[in-house]
Amino acid sequence: MSQTIELEIGGMTCSSCAARIEKRLNRMPGVAASVNYATEKAKVELPEGTTLQDAVATVEATGYTARLREPVRSVADSAAGEAQIQTVDETAPLRHRLVMSAVLTAPVLVLAMIEPLQFDNWQWLSLTLAAPVVLWGAWPFHRAAWANAKHAAATMDTLISVGVLAAFGWSLYALFFGAAGMTGMRMAFSLTPQRGAGSGEIYLEVASAVTVFILLGRYFEVRAKRQSGAALRALLEMGAKDVGVVREGVEARIPVDQLAVGDEFVVRPGEKIATDGQVVDGASAVDASMLTGEPVPVEVGPGDTVVGATVNAGGRLLVRATRVGADTQLAQMARLVEEAQTGKAPVQRLADRISAVFVPIVITLSVATLGFWLGAGAGGEMAFTAAVAVMIIACPCALGLATPTALMVGTGRGAQIGILIKGPQILESTRRVDTIVLDKTGTVTTGKMRLVDVLAAAGTDADQLLRLAGALEDASEHPIASAIAAGAREKLGELPAVESFTNSQGLGVSGVVDGHAVAAGRVAWMAAQWAQDLDANLTAQLDEAEAAGRTAVAVGWDGSIRGLVVVADTVKPTSAQAVAELKALGLRPVLLTGDNARAARSIAAEVGIDEVIAEVMPADKVTVVRDLQAQGRVVAMVGDGVNDAAALAQSDLGIAMGTGTDVAIEASDLTLVRGDLRAAVDAVRLSRRTLSTIKGNLFWAFAYNVAAIPLAVSGLLNPLIAGAAMAFSSVFVVSNSLRLRRFRAVSIDPVTELPADRTREIEQVAVAG
Repeated sequence: MSQTIELEIGGMTCSSCAARIEKRLNRMPGVAASVNYATEKAKVELPEGTTLQDAVATVEATGYTARLREPVRSVADSAAGEAQIQTVDETAPLRHRLVMSAVLTAPVLVLAMIEPLQFDNWQWLSLTLAAPVVLWGAWPFHRAAWANAKHAAATMDTLISVGVLAAFGWSLYALFFGAAGMTGMRMAFSLTPQRGAGSGEIYLEVASAVTVFILLGRYFEVRAKRQSGAALRALLEMGAKDVGVVREGVEARIPVDQLAVGDEFVVRPGEKIATDGQVVDGASAVDASMLTGEPVPVEVGPGDTVVGATVNAGGRLLVRATRVGADTQLAQMARLVEEAQTGKAPVQRLADRISAVFVPIVITLSVATLGFWLGAGAGGEMAFTAAVAVMIIACPCALGLATPTALMVGTGRGAQIGILIKGPQILESTRRVDTIVLDKTGTVTTGKMRLVDVLAAAGTDADQLLRLAGALEDASEHPIASAIAAGAREKLGELPAVESFTNSQGLGVSGVVDGHAVAAGRVAWMAAQWAQDLDANLTAQLDEAEAAGRTAVAVGWDGSIRGLVVVADTVKPTSAQAVAELKALGLRPVLLTGDNARAARSIAAEVGIDEVIAEVMPADKVTVVRDLQAQGRVVAMVGDGVNDAAALAQSDLGIAMGTGTDVAIEASDLTLVRGDLRAAVDAVRLSRRTLSTIKGNLFWAFAYNVAAIPLAVSGLLNPLIAGAAMAFSSVFVVSNSLRLRRFRAVSIDPVTELPADRTREIEQVAVAG
C-alpha cells in the first residue's frame, strides 16, 4: 500500500534545482513526486517497499538536503512551528552580504564609469575592493555551482558563478599579464562591448556589480516569498493558545492541544473559542469574521455548533468539544491551503520542464557566442563580454517564480475571505467552465423553513389561528412544525401548553389547546381523519401558495378548518445578486432540485435563473451533471449536502458550501466557508485572476529571455546591464503576484470588510517574521 509524505528540501536556488530533484525522485520505481521551489517542499507518493530513507537518500545524492515534514497534530503545533521558523530571519545573512557587497562595489563602479575620476593606479584599488565581492559576496553562487558540478548538473547558479568568475579572471589576466596594470592606465565605460578592445580592458565593475544585482534580486525574492506565505501564517496563528476546561466541576487553564473530544470548556466574552464544539450552556453572539470574512456576528445558544478560532463577542458560554487538533475546521482550512500551495498547476510543470533544459542550452549558446566573435575577428575582449552577457541575461529565475508565487498569494488571499482552493489544477478548470449547476436547498435558499403567511377563514381571528397552531406544533419535532411554532412565538410571545398530543407521522398532529380540540396537517388527512374540508376561498389560496413553491398546513378546531398557515424555504437575500454576477462572468446558471416543477420555477424566477431541472431524486443528480457534460458543456456544481457529493465529484469543478456536510466538502474542488452564494462568484473570480497573473508572469519571463538573449549574442548588451535586467525580471514577477493580495470580494461588505484589518495583521506577521 502506498503512502504520501512531505519533505522539506534544502539547498534549492532556482526552479532548475526543483526540476532535477523531481526528475530523480520520479525515476525511483513506482514513485510519484512533485517538488515546489517556492515552498521548498516535495510531495512524494511512495509505493510499498520504498521507504522514507530511500527518498531522502535520493534527494541527498542529487546534492540537496531533505527531511520529513512532521504532520500537524494541531493548529497550535503548526503555528508554533511556523513562529519558530519565522524567529530565524533567513533574510538577515543575505541582507548583510548584500549591503557589504554594495558598499564595496559602489567605488569600483564609479571609477570604471567616470573616466575623469581615474587616478594613477586606480585599477589596483578597484581590484582590492572587488575581490571580496567576487569571492565572499558571490560565495553562495560559487558553492551551489560547485555542488551541482559534482553531480554533473548545471543551474542558474552555474551561470552566475561562471559569468562572475570569468569577468574577474579576465581582469586578473589583464592586470598581471596585460597592459591594464600599467600606471596611468585609463578606461572609458560603454554600455555595449567594443570591437577590437585590447588587453588593457578590465571588467571588475561587471564582476562586482552583477554580484550585487543578483544578490539584490535574491533578497527581494526571499522577502516576497515570506510575504506571500503570510496569509497562511496568520491563519495558523488565529487559534486560541490555552483554554479554561471544566473537569469534575473545577475549571483549570490548560494548553489548547491538551483538550480532548467531550471536554467542556468555558469561553468568556472577548475570548477565542478554543476548538470546534457544541454550546452546552449560555447564549452569545460569535464573531466568525476571522474565518469567514463575514462581519455580522452570529447568535448562538444551547445546541448550536461553534467553530474554533472564532471570537465570543457577548455572554459566557460553556462549550463541549466535538473536534480537536487536526480535525478542526481551522486546521482543515490550513491543510487545504498548504496542499494547494505545494501542488503544481499544468502551466508550472511546463515552466519546470523548460527550466530544466534551459541552463545547458544557455551554456552551449554562450560558448558558441564566444567562438563566433573570436572567429569574426572582433577580439578576445569583445567575444568574452558577449559570452558573459549571454550567460547572465539568460538565468531562468523569473520563469521558476512565475507560477508558485502567484499560487501562494492567490490561495492565501482566498483563505482570508473564506475560499479554499484544493489544488492548483483547479485554476485551469475555472477558466473553462461555462455552466454552473446550483442545488436549490441550502445553496440558493436558506434550507430552513420559515413562517411566511397566516390565511384565516371568514370569521376566524388570524392571531388566534396562529396561537393555537403554534402551540400544537410546538410539541412536534418536524421542521415544518418547528417553523410554525417559532413564527408564532416570535409574533405572539409565549404559547399555551398542549394536552393529549398525538402525532400521525408525516400527516399531521392533534391535541387540546385552550380547551379546543385542535388538528393541523395535510388537507387530505384533515378530510379523512377529521371530516374537515376547505371552503372555496381557502382552496384557492392553497393553490396559489403551492404554485409559489410554499407549503400550506391546514388548521382546524371544533369541527371545521379555520385557516392555513404557510411556510417556505426562503431564498437567501444575496442569491439573486450572485446569479447576476455569475451570468456576468459568462456562466450559464441551472437550478437543480428535487422539488416539484412549479415550486422550482417560482424560486428560479425570483433569483433570475432561466434553466430549471426539477423533481430530481438525490441519486440522479450525478446523471444530470453527466447529461450536461455530454452536451459539450463544462460544468461547475454548487452544493452542500451528502446527496450532492457524487455530483460534485462528477462535475468539472465542484464547489461546496462550507455550511454543508463534510462529505460534500471532501468531494469538492473549492470550498466556500460562508453560506453566501456570492462567495462562489468570488471563488471563480479569484481563481481566474490568479490564473491570469500566472500567465502574465510566464509571458513576461519568456518574453524577457526571448528578447534579451539575441541582444547579448549580438554583442549589444553589457554584462552589467544584463545583471540588473535579470534581477529586475525576478522582482517584477514576484511583485506582480503580490498584487493578488488586493483582491476584493463581492460577498463581503466593502465598508465593514474585516480583511482590511486582517491585511494589516498579516503584514505585521510578515514583518515580524
